[in-house]
Amino acid sequence: MRALAMQREAFFLGRGTGRRFCLVTRPEGCPVGGIIHVPAFAEELNTSRRMIGLAARSFARAGWVVLQMDLHGCGDSAGDFGEAHWDSWLEDLDRAWAWMDADCAGPRVLWSLRAGALLVADWLKGTERSVPLLFWQPVTQGQRQLNEFLRLRAMAGMLEGGEASGVVESLRLALETGEGVEVAGYSLGPALAAGLSAAELVLPEGFQAPVGLLEVAAGGVPGRGVQRLAQAWRALEVPVWVSAVDGPRFWQSREIMVAPALCDGSLNFLKSLEAVR
Repeated sequence: MRALAMQREAFFLGRGTGRRFCLVTRPEGCPVGGIIHVPAFAEELNTSRRMIGLAARSFARAGWVVLQMDLHGCGDSAGDFGEAHWDSWLEDLDRAWAWMDADCAGPRVLWSLRAGALLVADWLKGTERSVPLLFWQPVTQGQRQLNEFLRLRAMAGMLEGGEASGVVESLRLALETGEGVEVAGYSLGPALAAGLSAAELVLPEGFQAPVGLLEVAAGGVPGRGVQRLAQAWRALEVPVWVSAVDGPRFWQSREIMVAPALCDGSLNFLKSLEAVR
């Protein structure tokens, strides 16, 4: 695959409370197709920005237009995180899709990191689209992601000499009764928590587009979770491509880290899409 030059442009899509910050990375010349990135949740989004940017540039050099959007209440988009809810994020995917549909010809790919896969799965349920998916380190259960996030509050309490016992349960109870909670500097509202908790990584009935499952794993061996996903989807006759690479868990690191091998594995998957056009 010949490497192309690329260009980056930042802009806002929409106005007022619907204003969303976007960053598009383009190849020079006619693009192969378009990729929409669906980000990770909360602080994982911020710690992964450098890696996502690295990948976006890599994909653009291979001929793809890549759109990154800060969802409602995230980054430079309108609203606070505490005001966001799952449905508003699904609406943001609608808008990202419409923008890409108007901007770029060729195949569309939804590329997600971690809990972004859950948002993709929920969005697909509301459409009749069967489009290629590129999942990086996908979270399969929203409830698990929510519990991991709430545990950050318990860990912070332990570091301050407090008790961790029952913290997650009390936070979940507060959310279930309609109260917002503060975790690791984020105000989490009950609507967003409920949407995340209910989400599962399940493809809609009849889905037939190619799916790429990539993860960072010691020794480059796919974990059991990814292997189970691949097996289940292949049983439904979904074409699944699996790869694991060595590298740091950059979405969890306090330091900014990258796993460049993920770009190489992803480019192999994207190249396979070009071959079947």
